[in-house]
Amino acid sequence: MAGGAVSAARVGDRPLTGILFKIASVAVFVAMQSFIKAAGDVPAGQIVFYRSFFAIFPILLFLGYQGELRTGFSTNRPLGHIYRGIIGVMSMGLGFFALTRLPLPEAITLNYAQPLLVVAFSAIFLGEPVRAYRWAAVIVGMVGVIIVSWPKLSLAGGDGLDNSELAGVIAALIAAAFSAVAMLQVRSLVATERSATIVLWFSASASVIALLTIPFGWGSLTGQQTAFLVLAGVCGGVAQIFMTEGYRYAQASTVAPFEYTSLILGLVVGYAVFSEVPTIHMIIGGLIVIGSGILIIWRERQLGLQRGRARKVTPPQ
Repeated sequence: MAGGAVSAARVGDRPLTGILFKIASVAVFVAMQSFIKAAGDVPAGQIVFYRSFFAIFPILLFLGYQGELRTGFSTNRPLGHIYRGIIGVMSMGLGFFALTRLPLPEAITLNYAQPLLVVAFSAIFLGEPVRAYRWAAVIVGMVGVIIVSWPKLSLAGGDGLDNSELAGVIAALIAAAFSAVAMLQVRSLVATERSATIVLWFSASASVIALLTIPFGWGSLTGQQTAFLVLAGVCGGVAQIFMTEGYRYAQASTVAPFEYTSLILGLVVGYAVFSEVPTIHMIIGGLIVIGSGILIIWRERQLGLQRGRARKVTPPQ
């Protein structure tokens, strides 16, 4: 792979390698989230800057390894990348705020609302056909999200309310919505842009946009907090590389379900590092959300197979 792109013969035909890269990316993303949580109460814009800026370095190293460093920023759609950066920064900022207010596995589970919202937004904003099967999966998945959130939402206005956790739930759900919009933009960009270009532009634009939050108050960090946030940024860049390689070596429908291993890792890290014990609401709701997500992935695979068979039987014009 060094010195050039992976040959076409190797793309999508090594499912085990793709799965291993995907699991590795999930593990490193969970490490990233853990470092952010360990850093404590840091302003969201400041976290976004560290996460985005220090992610650039492993990405640049990877591009250099592939011999693509000189063309990494080459694009004909800079405004599209900037728009994606703005939406992505809002999603990350809200997601990181939620991460500092919620138990790790709960924050991870609420983020699973994103692929459900991608399906809904694709139908609403792009006019893509979404039939009853996938709508049902989306509705069931959102019920799972409500179950996870219910202990916080049901205490609204009551004496037992932990305002920080309620704010965390709301932030996590809005972050998932922004992330879904960002994914729609990515789907538009991939039609003309390379994956490395999209990732590099996002990290660079997000770093610049995050700097605009300095007037709203960045905190003075301890050495330990700085180290945690730098490590979070590096982990973010490495995880994006692993994720891209996972989809390079295997079909999306093959590797996508392994995204949900993050809940298992989140439960283990949450308990072992942060002494967070999962609630029954989180476990039941999480399983429902994961089940609905896997159903959507399976349905997408079935539709893809149907389209492939249709292309084979349709004579060329």
